[in-house]
Amino acid sequence: MTYTRRPTLPRLLASGLVGAALVLGSAPAGAAADDLPSGRRLVDHRVRPGETATGLAVRFHAWTAELIAHNHLGPDGRLRVGQRLEIPVVVAAERDRADRGDQRGTPSRSTVRRVVAATAARHGVDPQLALAVSWQESGWQMDRRSSAGAIGAMQVLPSTADWMSTYAGRRLHPRRLADNATTGVRLLSVLDSETANRRRAVAAYYQGLGALRSDGVYRETRAYVANVLALKRRLEAGLPPA
Repeated sequence: MTYTRRPTLPRLLASGLVGAALVLGSAPAGAAADDLPSGRRLVDHRVRPGETATGLAVRFHAWTAELIAHNHLGPDGRLRVGQRLEIPVVVAAERDRADRGDQRGTPSRSTVRRVVAATAARHGVDPQLALAVSWQESGWQMDRRSSAGAIGAMQVLPSTADWMSTYAGRRLHPRRLADNATTGVRLLSVLDSETANRRRAVAAYYQGLGALRSDGVYRETRAYVANVLALKRRLEAGLPPA
């Protein structure tokens, strides 16, 4: 039993380390610099040390592609400390998060990090790898939802949670942080066993095991794998992910 989540937009490399352009689902390709879609609110921001285009897009509920295009950052999206940006916030996503936070509360990034790492260690998965995947997928945020239906910190599909429930011996609820982490970590473990290769396991996490076996590694997936492994090295060195 497998799932497939074929990417529809090449992920932009925002800093050489992390570069998911799809921070809120499947983004519009090639947003024009001065022709933003409706439903955007521009927020002024001055770049601080360590910030990246992807990290800012995740924090402010913006598309990485739109942020880069609107500010004429160039293909690599590189930022300069002190640089002034206009961040095109997606108003509906910002409002949706606020509403969900008011109703249920949203775990902090530090809480997500702690739960994902502890879950990985408990199931014999490299905690730094699980954390790297979670950062690449969601920026360690539980309120992420993709247009494909992927949920939470590990961006797992409900069908994947059902699949991993057979390994956990109980029903996993992917909207709960602990179960979301368990689903993603268990999936990494299964994919590692099925592929016997870490790079291919990470590739399968992104595009699906069935698609990996039938089609090989997509071009977009190669960038995803490189980003995840670079993030893993940063975390191992005690550095922040972005």
